[in-house]
Amino acid sequence: MKRFLKISYVLGALLVTGTLFAGNEDRAGQAGATHLLINPWARSSGWGGAGSANERGIEGQFMNPAGLAFSRKTEIVFAHTRWLEGSDISINTAGLAQRISKNDVLGLSVTAMSFGNIPITTVDKPEGTGATYSPRYLNIGLSYARSFSDKIHGGINIRIINESIDNVSATGFCIDAGVQYQTTLGKGENKKNNFIFGISLKNVGPRMKYNGDGLNSKVVLPNGASLTQSQRAADYEMPALLNIGVLYKARFGKGNQITPAFNVSINSFTRDQYILGLEYAWKEIVMLRGGYTFERGVFSKDRDALNTNLLNAFTGPSCGATVDIPLSKNAKVDDEKKTQPRFGIDYSFRATYNFQGVHTIGARITL
Repeated sequence: MKRFLKISYVLGALLVTGTLFAGNEDRAGQAGATHLLINPWARSSGWGGAGSANERGIEGQFMNPAGLAFSRKTEIVFAHTRWLEGSDISINTAGLAQRISKNDVLGLSVTAMSFGNIPITTVDKPEGTGATYSPRYLNIGLSYARSFSDKIHGGINIRIINESIDNVSATGFCIDAGVQYQTTLGKGENKKNNFIFGISLKNVGPRMKYNGDGLNSKVVLPNGASLTQSQRAADYEMPALLNIGVLYKARFGKGNQITPAFNVSINSFTRDQYILGLEYAWKEIVMLRGGYTFERGVFSKDRDALNTNLLNAFTGPSCGATVDIPLSKNAKVDDEKKTQPRFGIDYSFRATYNFQGVHTIGARITL
């Protein structure tokens, strides 16, 4: 009972904090570091993030850090994203989760976003100087998760952020925190821990600000003297949001499972989003999933109206698949935690209005 009260306090604090940070679409464009809103993982993005209440392992670091508590021993994951296919923007992500005790897990992830090479132009040479620069976004996440019981799990993630071009950069940090609570609806072994609720608060941190030599310019005075003038960049806020998710596992037959899921994202600087998802799993080896992200304006029939009404790149649909192969013949699997080494391949596609969608492919080794 005491543990339940503690978790209730945490959930209440997250809800209150999320309400304080909640904003509206009139603030769209006022936040920076919006790459923190991009899910770089292949498995969880396959149904648009609908499974935030049940994300497991290092991928939980993005949607809900509490999911990290379900890592068995060691998990290594890599994912590559072709962002807005045709734009030459790519995202590479690597993550490591390591159990350090019966109830405690540590996680580390590195995400790098590359925009390719861009020609350098100046006032004197508007066609280009022949040199190029490459903007880069980088964030490093360090997480800790703990299982307080077989039903209650919590986690926290600290993320270091760096955005840079050739001669200007900004560095900051933010904190994510989340809780997952699972319970049993109905009777029978197939009903064990089949209903899961999760809540997480993301991207809460101080303002960031750009600095560097690129903000300095040489000024020539009328008397011929010259001096260096420094421009002061405005600071900007983090794109804080609150995720609330629920999920139900319907198990039937021998090793079959259908999982409907729902997540609502309460955004501080844009419209709220509602995500529905559905996943089918066969013996935790083959998984197919799909999702749809709803926000106001997503059903506009006119393409020009759709372009005007949407405040993000996605138009709603997403889909994905996983093949997760056991590496040991004699080991067995329980539903909550895989007890044998496995190797998995994940893929996801997210539809966008412009370009040819977002493709993500990932590989994982679970020990």
